[in-house]
Amino acid sequence: MMLNNRSVDLRRLRLLRELARLGSMREVADELGVTTSTVSQQLAALSREAGATLIEPQGRRVRLTPAGRRLAEHAVTILAAVDAARLDLDPRAEPVGTVRVAGFATAVRRSLLPITAHLAARHPQVRLRIHEHEPAEAFALLATDDVDLALTYDYNLAPAPIDRTLEATPLWSAPWSLGVPADAVGEEPVPATAAAVFTRFRAHDWIVNSRNIADEVVVRAIAATAEFEPRIAHRADSLDLVQDLIVAGLGVGLLPADQPTLPGVRLLPLAGPEARLRSYAVTRRGRAAWPPLALVLDLLAAVPA
Repeated sequence: MMLNNRSVDLRRLRLLRELARLGSMREVADELGVTTSTVSQQLAALSREAGATLIEPQGRRVRLTPAGRRLAEHAVTILAAVDAARLDLDPRAEPVGTVRVAGFATAVRRSLLPITAHLAARHPQVRLRIHEHEPAEAFALLATDDVDLALTYDYNLAPAPIDRTLEATPLWSAPWSLGVPADAVGEEPVPATAAAVFTRFRAHDWIVNSRNIADEVVVRAIAATAEFEPRIAHRADSLDLVQDLIVAGLGVGLLPADQPTLPGVRLLPLAGPEARLRSYAVTRRGRAAWPPLALVLDLLAAVPA
């Protein structure tokens, strides 16, 4: 594949990258606020520039040819480099700007809020705009460039793939336990393994997150080692509400092992396998050098784990 022109329109490369990500011209058009006809015409022009067929029909849709896939992979790197060049004009300059953050509530409290005083005192021209979102929502906002930074999480038992257009920096991790009604266990010894803990509560209803499937994947994975199918009865995003449901005797569910609980909730540790939440700071490739964002990332990395 050879480029027939000395330059390639970056807008066309961006359309190809989005087609590789989304899979249809209609979705690309909707995502970027243009018509499907415009997408088609621009990709046809890009094919002429590349001197190769980049897309081919697949039923009523299209798909990338091998040459199209290769150029789409290059587009990720090229566009990230262009973004970096635009944003990193003067890394020595005092950071100025608003950093838009989408993150899950625990990370906002544990990672983001501790750095606000430092920013206010030493970098008053850097502002944070914070939106509370679960990881899938935060990734979508990154993809549409509606936020600059996503604070996300996964579990060691439910690892989340990171798109190659993104960069993820690990922040902190924390063990999770099974939250159960305190009167359901009394003074009995805690079972030694996660499977044994789950077996004791196999007849109970189970509570999982309403906006993210990760903890449900963990629950089902551990339950599978205990050879039973958990009965998912309730879904709640708020950990406080999960605790309220447990106190009311309506079920059991995963809770962070390092956070205080309500009276009436007991945490049973999980081991062999351990359930551990892992948090990340995620940015689009090529954006982390933007001075305000680079500052925030450095401060996040310095927050004690």
